[in-house]
Amino acid sequence: MTIEYDIFLDDVKIGVTKLEKADAPMGVVFGDINFNDSKFNYDFLRKYCVINNITFSEDAESKFINTNNIPALIVEDKALNLIQGISRSISGMDAEGFEINIIGIEYPLYETLFPHHVSYYNTLLK
Repeated sequence: MTIEYDIFLDDVKIGVTKLEKADAPMGVVFGDINFNDSKFNYDFLRKYCVINNITFSEDAESKFINTNNIPALIVEDKALNLIQGISRSISGMDAEGFEINIIGIEYPLYETLFPHHVSYYNTLLK
């Protein structure tokens, strides 16, 4: 069973992610973003960052952006549990897609929300 998480920016649902990748010991999850609309792209993210004083790095030629923490970026599961951590950011480019990164989710919450990532990590230690 694959879990999808809703992604909101300023209370507007912009897409979903499966948060399919993780670094469990570090309390990190990340995953590809499936945006609801093609308007959510490099130009949109860049403009949002400029307007909201979000630090970012970019390569305008390839339309690549890597944001720092976006406080108004909210991720929640279907039970409405917020997946916050200490930082939520987006990186990627128009041609290859974008990824959401959530860093610093504290235990035991991480283990409660992502038991599959913890279990996978534990099998690597055996």
